[in-house]
Amino acid sequence: MTAADPAPTLPAPLPVLIAEDEPGSRRLLEAALRRWGHDVVVTADGDEAWAALQRLGAPSIAILDWMMPGVDGVEICRRLAAQDSPTPPYVILLTANTRQADVVAGLEAGADDYMGKPFDHDELRARLIVAMRVVALRRKLAERVRELEAAVARVQQLHGLLPICSYCKNIRNDRNYWQRVEDYVSAHSAAQFSHSVCPECYERFVVPELRQMRAARSDRAGGSRP
Repeated sequence: MTAADPAPTLPAPLPVLIAEDEPGSRRLLEAALRRWGHDVVVTADGDEAWAALQRLGAPSIAILDWMMPGVDGVEICRRLAAQDSPTPPYVILLTANTRQADVVAGLEAGADDYMGKPFDHDELRARLIVAMRVVALRRKLAERVRELEAAVARVQQLHGLLPICSYCKNIRNDRNYWQRVEDYVSAHSAAQFSHSVCPECYERFVVPELRQMRAARSDRAGGSRP
């Protein structure tokens, strides 16, 4: 990046949960996260961590020790994955064992990332920036899914059996009120109406009216002659 290039925009800090049973490591994590502007929820074992993640407004990011009393980090990942939430917490596993097989097992259980212990501050901050970006993308995607589901629900309302009057063609809505077709469709979709005349109605209604108008003008013109 040159001197003329703008500095990259960093995501806003998010609440972060820590689950670490070793007091020294737990204090270092908490101090670093608070220094970077994050609100921190501190837990000392897996049971506390799992309970905190089930509360309303739980942190969007969780840093979990792999091995700790109670539920371990990998099991928490499995439980979170089983909930199938549209916006799950972003999970970083901390482990002293970085063997490939163990790392793969953690990621397959549902972890989003991992770090070795003891952790490096610069690496942790970089991984947290990635986590915040992923959380923001998940939220946008979940909102878009909700919008699409609402649109589909509105469209599906137009595919059911609709009571329609045989004479005036009004539609009875789900509240037992009668509406004009265009009012019903406008209320249940994004469709807008413009008025026109189909060829059949043109021949059936418009042409006779035009003939009557011409005949009336002709009669008036004939009656005005001396």
